[in-house]
Amino acid sequence: MFSNTSEIIEILGTIAFAISGTFSAMQRKLDVFGVLIIAFVTSVGGGTIRDMLIGDTPVAWMRDVQVCLVILVTSIAAIIFKTYIRKLKVTLFLFDSLGLGLFTVVGLQKGINFELNPGICIALGTITGCFGGIIRDILLNTIPLIFRREIYATVCIFGGAIYLLLLHFRVNTDISKFIVIAIIVATRIIVVQKQLSFPRMRY
Repeated sequence: MFSNTSEIIEILGTIAFAISGTFSAMQRKLDVFGVLIIAFVTSVGGGTIRDMLIGDTPVAWMRDVQVCLVILVTSIAAIIFKTYIRKLKVTLFLFDSLGLGLFTVVGLQKGINFELNPGICIALGTITGCFGGIIRDILLNTIPLIFRREIYATVCIFGGAIYLLLLHFRVNTDISKFIVIAIIVATRIIVVQKQLSFPRMRY
């Protein structure tokens, strides 16, 4: 069904962010249509911006209807089985962290495939990982996580730098991807548990 590891990672990231978006929308008591829209923009928002920036159009989800179907099925399943999930806030956090790690790697690899500067590759990974959540939070009238005290984008940048470093030392690409995904997810969990953050700017 999938031709390579990158496709598997992208599908898993899509599922993770679809669940994250669905739970966020349900917490705000949106109707079913609203929930599906939030799930969709959370899943494809970052990738859409990334593809537009590098001129890879039509953007990925327009070329592959499977992405839309995965989001639809995942969101409906999350709605149906929501009663079996007791700790909604924890679940939202875990799926958001997983999506962050998965999509950061997807964005990084796309930048590498386009033979872009390493710094730009890291930026694309960060955009892919973060901007779906930013759009989600804006639509839900919430200050995006990336702009609050919680360290969010920095985790993507950190993971992206490690990924490029691993490739530089010729570590297997697939192994590097899974190492970096694990690092991003684990780092975000530790950062939140330890309540680490940058200082707030005051005026």
